[in-house]
Amino acid sequence: MSAETYRDAWGIPHLRADTPHELARAQGRVTARDRAWQLEVERHRAQGTSASFLGPEALSWDRLARRARLADTARRCFTALERKDPETAAWVRAYADGVNEGLTEPGHPNPAPEFARTGLVPGRWDPWTPLGVWLATHILFAGFPAKLWREHISTHLGPEAVALFAADGPGTAGSNGWLVSGERTTTGHALIAGDPHRFIEDPGVYQQVHLSCPEFDVVGLAVPGVPGVAHFGHTGTVAWAITNAMADYQDLYRERLRRTGAGVEALGPDGIWHRAARHTERIDIAGEDTVEVEIIETDRGPVIAGGPEGLDDGTPAALSLRYPPRVTADLGFGALLPLLRARRVADVDRALDAWAEPVNVVQAADTEGGLLHRVAGRVPVRPAANGLRPVPAWEPGHEWTGWHTPPRAGLTDGVAVMANQRGPATPLGVEFAPPHRADRITALLAGKEHWSAADMPAIHTDTHLGAAAPLLTHLAALPSEAALASAAALTPEAALTPEAALASEAALASEAAPGPKAAPDPEAAPTPEAAPDPETAPTPEAAPTPEATPTAAPPEAPPTPLTPLTPLTPEAAALRDRILAWDRRMDADSTDAAAYAAVRAAVVRRLAAHPVLAPASVPPAYPEVLLPWLALVPRLGHALEHLLRAEDLYGIDRAAAVRAALEEVAASPPSGTWGDTHRLAPWRALPDTATAPVGEPGLSGDHDCVLCTSPVPGLTDRAARGPAARYVWDLADRANSRWVVPHGASGLPGSPHHHDQQPLWLGGELAPVVTDFDRLTKEPDD
Repeated sequence: MSAETYRDAWGIPHLRADTPHELARAQGRVTARDRAWQLEVERHRAQGTSASFLGPEALSWDRLARRARLADTARRCFTALERKDPETAAWVRAYADGVNEGLTEPGHPNPAPEFARTGLVPGRWDPWTPLGVWLATHILFAGFPAKLWREHISTHLGPEAVALFAADGPGTAGSNGWLVSGERTTTGHALIAGDPHRFIEDPGVYQQVHLSCPEFDVVGLAVPGVPGVAHFGHTGTVAWAITNAMADYQDLYRERLRRTGAGVEALGPDGIWHRAARHTERIDIAGEDTVEVEIIETDRGPVIAGGPEGLDDGTPAALSLRYPPRVTADLGFGALLPLLRARRVADVDRALDAWAEPVNVVQAADTEGGLLHRVAGRVPVRPAANGLRPVPAWEPGHEWTGWHTPPRAGLTDGVAVMANQRGPATPLGVEFAPPHRADRITALLAGKEHWSAADMPAIHTDTHLGAAAPLLTHLAALPSEAALASAAALTPEAALTPEAALASEAALASEAAPGPKAAPDPEAAPTPEAAPDPETAPTPEAAPTPEATPTAAPPEAPPTPLTPLTPLTPEAAALRDRILAWDRRMDADSTDAAAYAAVRAAVVRRLAAHPVLAPASVPPAYPEVLLPWLALVPRLGHALEHLLRAEDLYGIDRAAAVRAALEEVAASPPSGTWGDTHRLAPWRALPDTATAPVGEPGLSGDHDCVLCTSPVPGLTDRAARGPAARYVWDLADRANSRWVVPHGASGLPGSPHHHDQQPLWLGGELAPVVTDFDRLTKEPDD
């Protein structure tokens, strides 16, 4: 036996070979057969050549890939891997050889229609290409552009704005993951479950695979273009899974550059001008002229924005990026083979000591009761200011001086939950996701003493929206006509003021309540007498405030006159009452969820248009690929609960904004359900222009639900991000494990396995993990 390929009912590849190297070759070959177009796109992205067939829309990414030296860094890392770990280097080389065989083998002609549409012929993979794919996939994971946002909003509003807007950024990937120890399961053995949240791509970013040879037998979720199973795997005796640790491990430096007769120089922290590496490269663009890009690298790192002449609009600026693989020539690929060979938690633990990036929180368990909850990856030791914003390269005190020891954590009540919130990685990061998803998963797990693998989809698909509370509180505080009438009966000095109306609203609600008050229902919407005052509620824990720097004072909002209130229109009052009675579940078939989302979006738009905040909608002239992190509306949408709960928001009358938004939606309410507008928006490198958005499925969930399907409030209800896979690893019996991806195992349109898992994914169901080769269908010998 050289290598054998089997398929299950879902078309998932199950590979068997005599050696790990033959197995890697088979994995590369089957990936090329199933995902040829995806591999071609990823190869070009790693090289910064995607505009050559995707056109000018891809140019900004290609510029970043070239200027950040992604391909050169991947080459360096592979060269270092050959020297330090020749076995792993040969294994990676075997995978690349398999890809090349699969792309060109005459017995398996590739029918991917995208090649015909673009006129492309699959290109050859180099041994370093898998490292380039990994690096290009994860270069933005640490969210270094968020440092530009913090600087941008601080310039407009002052440094205290950083904490107000701290939230899981619009371009940051996240995940849910939970580990349930044997004492809390029906079998006495651990369960690991979760779902990584990424941009939903078609074909998908994860590939279900089964890899078997005499040394190991592993099922897991592979990254197409990369050998092995890095993030989510089960060897039969030990399983592991990851979530994004939200660590900060990349730095931006403001450089002072000057041209000389010999090239470019950069001012260093020693006060001396040092020669910077410089050359030019050309980028081909489909349908347009070739453009030239200048590549500059200082002692800090490659310059990714600006240059000696500044940004495109002439603003004097140059930003260099320092990231660990560029410094160490190590992408952590030395961890991949040891993970496949792991038999116990201790083996996984040792393997992860070699992990580099992205920095993850890892949960693992084995069949002997071993448990692991730790951070894996490299985070540099440097001053706190480096984590907050770009720092001056010419000033001393911003150097990297070593690497943090990855933190570890235990379990609480037999479970560990990570959903990108503050946890073991807190000392390593700046901004984290709000705690809603983690708190909800923890609460659901606490509701039952013993769990089985079959129980886990109920957690995967939970749609309760804890983040709704602040807006519901503001809606509850809007006075009704009865409250205003009651307030009018007071003394003239107090009559018809907001305070009097709200007090009357509370009194009326209290009088109407029958008998003693029951314990508050956590699922119920707030009532006026029970809701916390949105103007005095504490601000959630957020990013540390950077030290004060001279900033332009935010424009002062005109004082809000205390004018007599008028009651809500009947339509607005009815809409308010309907939303307050809503169960807070973002279900696709819910008209109330649609109404809530419409009011939320209207509030965001009104805040964005306010004279205090509107100037921040114009970002600096940074490269286009970085602008999503600098967009005001998404930032407002994702930080809305912070902004509504803050003691003050630069004098903005939030109650008036909420009221106006409610009236706006009441005048033109949504005509359907949440799923009518909250539709999947998958990324395709070559979009099918004939496919309208309405053709994509409607979704349950929301950004802060456990079922994390992320709209951008104020901009779009469509969800480009969501669960890129779901999994349950059962340590009692691997055959009882299960998984699903958003589309299918094949990237070929027309294949029966192109989108055959989507109904399961939409319905919250999982496919069985089959590892018995006798139950699989063998393909012709390779």
